[in-house]
Amino acid sequence: MEKNKGAYLGTEINQKWWKRYTKLEFFSRGNGEYWLDDNGLYFLKFFTRANIFIPFDSIIEVKIGTWHSGRWALGAKILKVVWVKDGLMLSSGFIVSKQEDQLNKFKSLLLSNLKNKN
Repeated sequence: MEKNKGAYLGTEINQKWWKRYTKLEFFSRGNGEYWLDDNGLYFLKFFTRANIFIPFDSIIEVKIGTWHSGRWALGAKILKVVWVKDGLMLSSGFIVSKQEDQLNKFKSLLLSNLKNKN
């Protein structure tokens, strides 16, 4: 998949906006590029150059919301990827497009990759 511009809003623990996952590259929010490959979802932040990777086999749910990690996205819908790492249930939020049809298209693509891996 080609790289697309988006924003990373943070990662919550147990889907609680006040419990942020602060390990390594997940700590800071920021703009960057996202893409999928055969292994999972990637997000490279422009400012810190930190690369976030969420493997397909750790993802348990993908949903859309309007609020994430204490942030509202100024009307843009937020893609929430719920996944497991080190025994924690995490939810990472991304703005992948301000256009709802593009967001839904990416969500469908992500879900189809999950089905192909299981």
